[in-house]
Amino acid sequence: MEKEKKVQDYTGESIKHLEDLEHIRHRSGMYIGKLGDGSEPNDGIYVLIKEVVDNSIDEFHMGFGKSISISIEDRTVTVRDYGRGIPLDKLDAVASQLHTGAKFDSSVFQQSVGMNGVGIKAVNALSTDFFIQSFRDGETLSIQYEKGVRKTSLEDAVVATSEKNGTLVRFTPDDTIFESNYEFNLDFVETLVRNYSFLNVGLKLTLNGQDYKSDKGLEDLLDESMEDEPLYSPIHLQDADIDIVFTHGNGYGETIYSFVNGQNTTLGGTHVSAFKEVIAKTLKEFYKKDFNPTDIRQSIIAAVSVRIQEPQFEAQTKVQLGSKYMFKDGPTIVKAMTDCCASALDNYLHKNAEVADIILKKIQDSERERNAISSISKKTKNRLKKAAIHNKKLRDCRVHYTDKNPLADQTTIFITEGDSASGSITKSRDANVQAVFSLMGKPFNCAKASKKELYVDKNIELCLLQSALDVEESIDNLRYNNVVIATDADVDGMHIRLLLLTFFLKFHPEVVRNGHLYILQTPLFRVKDKKSNIYCYSSAEKEAAIKKIGKSAEITRFKGLGEISPDEFKGFIGADIRLDQVRLTSEDKISDIIDFYMGTNTPVRQKFIRDNLRSDINNVEEEQ
Repeated sequence: MEKEKKVQDYTGESIKHLEDLEHIRHRSGMYIGKLGDGSEPNDGIYVLIKEVVDNSIDEFHMGFGKSISISIEDRTVTVRDYGRGIPLDKLDAVASQLHTGAKFDSSVFQQSVGMNGVGIKAVNALSTDFFIQSFRDGETLSIQYEKGVRKTSLEDAVVATSEKNGTLVRFTPDDTIFESNYEFNLDFVETLVRNYSFLNVGLKLTLNGQDYKSDKGLEDLLDESMEDEPLYSPIHLQDADIDIVFTHGNGYGETIYSFVNGQNTTLGGTHVSAFKEVIAKTLKEFYKKDFNPTDIRQSIIAAVSVRIQEPQFEAQTKVQLGSKYMFKDGPTIVKAMTDCCASALDNYLHKNAEVADIILKKIQDSERERNAISSISKKTKNRLKKAAIHNKKLRDCRVHYTDKNPLADQTTIFITEGDSASGSITKSRDANVQAVFSLMGKPFNCAKASKKELYVDKNIELCLLQSALDVEESIDNLRYNNVVIATDADVDGMHIRLLLLTFFLKFHPEVVRNGHLYILQTPLFRVKDKKSNIYCYSSAEKEAAIKKIGKSAEITRFKGLGEISPDEFKGFIGADIRLDQVRLTSEDKISDIIDFYMGTNTPVRQKFIRDNLRSDINNVEEEQ
């Protein structure tokens, strides 16, 4: 009867219509992705900044306005450009009506990165206060909104002004939509602004009084981001719609910064795939040798920027390009990339024989190392071959990051120490999307090692991990979106964590640079009474819990992951999971980081661990 009643309750009144901005507020994640607290660079509050600045960038590309001013004070963002200014009679519509804007008119805006009539509305809808003002040919109109609702009367609102043409937008993200404790990380915003300057030569951007301007574009990006001196001066290839700069270093993996119409496509896409294909094909033809593309791209450092009409992205937040064609009527991105690069690169190498020799030697060195790895003992090769099929250290999940599955982004692998910790996580995990890899003891310190040293029997454990991740050939094969280091909260656990960080930074830096590597936070304490059960991740949280519960509080101290029961673990690796992302900025040099953490400065490293990483544990030990 209950089931029949629920079916009968489905009436015409159940059908709801949401106005444009109401829909954005109701389904915010569809438009801007993560609604986090600002601790991640892809959190929605930064998407809001991008959407406003992107409009100003589009004005610059159409030849209007050579400077953009951005300021952030507390939680309020202000952006002022000096473009043409939004037509005053359409200012309200542009700010509040979905799918309204000039981006649909290719004669007015070409190769735009904006959300095609959505972006500025999303900012409006998701802000407690949103103010927009247009200055146009001696007249100005300003409109104030609250959560997308206009508060300004438009009657006689246009007044005279002596201000230069352009648009001013000021907004404060709504803390009922985003996490209430959100705050802007200015390092993330600075990276965004720096990228804008690299992609827009001649444009001056000012962030909180600091100017950013690039004279050499993507060459400046590579100069600022390279770990060490490159093997040769970066090669710059470009035409009207494609801009590429690349060189080689001495490390491992591939470092490719990619952009589409000024948008930083952190997950790459069809343009990056085309670049890899064309570079490999061109160099093979130049040297007249059938090199393995992996050897050609080993340690390549590149920046790839394309400008295309009506780009199609894999998601609303535009981090991966899906378009096959440069323009509606062609050519394909691969064809355009070939036309831009193949002949120009071939000519460059013929004219610069010294650079051609350096590249050839680099490819041959990579080839020799790969062949040396493939010729390791039969026993190790057989173990590695079996590892890909049946890795006993791996409790795999059903869905993987490479699958075309809506759950693919949730795929996670926990790297644990010992069977007790892995057992608890394995029993409490979501087997659809969460895998567990169990380490036995400490992996070897690969700070000074070559890659082939991974393949000796005593280091087989890291080989098995590499096989589980399937990143030996390319990060494109990565089987899990989130790679989580889950070690105990003690000195041994910290050491294992550093050894694993060294492994990824040394041999698979793209896993870190692409935002896939995390550290799992696990509770240090449980504070409870008969009615409450509070898990605390620091001494401060413990003291707050004790104060909340009172004299009846019982305190349990967790010394290792193995002490936490599977039932308890469900709360730590589910919806409320706490992860610290391992991030690298353009100022972080991998070689310096590895040398500090795992080099010869043992006393300095130990002091750093004790003074910083273990502060909560030290406090606990002192209390006891």
